[in-house]
Amino acid sequence: MRITCLHTAHSNIAVFDAAARTLGIGPDVLHHEVRADLLAAAEHAGKLTTDIAHEARLALVSLAQHCDAVVLTCSTLGPAVEHISTHAQVPILRADEALALAAVHVGGKIVVLCAVETTLAPTSRLFSQATQHTKASVEVQWVPGAWAMFKAGDIDGYLATIAQAADRAYVNGASIVALGQASMSGAASLVTTGPAPLTSASTGLRAALDAVLNRAKRGYDPR
Repeated sequence: MRITCLHTAHSNIAVFDAAARTLGIGPDVLHHEVRADLLAAAEHAGKLTTDIAHEARLALVSLAQHCDAVVLTCSTLGPAVEHISTHAQVPILRADEALALAAVHVGGKIVVLCAVETTLAPTSRLFSQATQHTKASVEVQWVPGAWAMFKAGDIDGYLATIAQAADRAYVNGASIVALGQASMSGAASLVTTGPAPLTSASTGLRAALDAVLNRAKRGYDPR
């Protein structure tokens, strides 16, 4: 079995490797590709443009030719999956979609934290769709200043800022906090006022593993 992650930050490799170990996914199963240029282009444009989405789709389809599932870990690029997943030979998944479904399963008041402004629109749309026909409510919050810390290399400060935002969300009545970007995952263990927030690394990899195993049950032989 081979699962490949497409990241836009090199540091997310360690995040997903840690999540894989927790889920019992061996190091020979998980592989990584980093395209930091795609997120940089989206930040420069202020949004995910048609051209950037096209480049992301090309990268995903290329990776899908050599593995059993692909996980797009960048929430800004997430919508790029929408037009290819049903036509791909293997599952191509959004890590943040699995996150949204896990949050809806908890229900109640869902607070989603985002650090990058370009992910606010796609994340809001994704979670709104996930909560349709349910009694759950969702609020997407931007954490000001956090992404600047990340880009400056202050990862401890970044994670502490995210954890503080999660604690505030719980104090203000959140049932569950979802960390909207994979780079936030390390903040989950720092939260003290409520349940550990959901992370896209764990939910995304679990969804990929389930997708591969479900295909195997239908007769597909993972390499």
